[in-house]
Amino acid sequence: MASVEERVVALVTGGAGGLGSAICRKLADANMVVIVGYNRSADSAHQLAKSLAGEGHSARRAPVTESAQLTALAAGIRKDYGRCDVLVNCAGITRFVRHADLEALDDELIDKILATNVRGAFALVRAFRPMLEGSPLPGGGVVVNVSSAAGTLAMGSNVIYCASKAALDNMTKSLARALAPAIRVISVSPALVDTEFVKAMDRGWHDEQVARTPLGRLATPEEIAAAVAAAITTLTFATGTILLVDGGRSLG
Repeated sequence: MASVEERVVALVTGGAGGLGSAICRKLADANMVVIVGYNRSADSAHQLAKSLAGEGHSARRAPVTESAQLTALAAGIRKDYGRCDVLVNCAGITRFVRHADLEALDDELIDKILATNVRGAFALVRAFRPMLEGSPLPGGGVVVNVSSAAGTLAMGSNVIYCASKAALDNMTKSLARALAPAIRVISVSPALVDTEFVKAMDRGWHDEQVARTPLGRLATPEEIAAAVAAAITTLTFATGTILLVDGGRSLG
């Protein structure tokens, strides 16, 4: 097995969540060194880092709305690892608000969603650009933005969440153009993923989402993690791509 110094280093923000943890495990299984980025879930993130296959993993605070902290995070990773080849922007927030209930979607929630889901992803790319540009990976360093089919369908947990994912996909294309050829940027765009959070919701609502999906089920976190891994290791001539992993949900 390659030493830690020779292995691909990947930072996954939101790494302690249901989807983020599956991505971390998949990348570790692919022999990458994984840095589990977290905001408030320190205990879960450190436990996850210890449980990953292989050596050299760590958990580090990555508050995506605090640009100065992200700059410090990048400096710390450069000092300790000497490189960062992959950035997975998986941190994101939302809250269920009926699309017609405009009053419930207040300014504070709107600002928080956009700051986390859009500005946060941009700030991370900005902070990690120098290391990503120096990656020896085939096709260059890689940014994977974990988006959502809500960005295309305009159907999701609330209006601004949908708008934030549409903005993230648009930003993926703009950054892919701006950062080529040294860095590839790809959106992995699932529909509803069957995490523990989703499984705990109303069963009737859950079954309705399944019925709306042509493949007749929801995605597993592991399937989305496999798509992220493929974007990094296999799709080396893809950039600016919105990779739908939605079971056909976007077919209407």
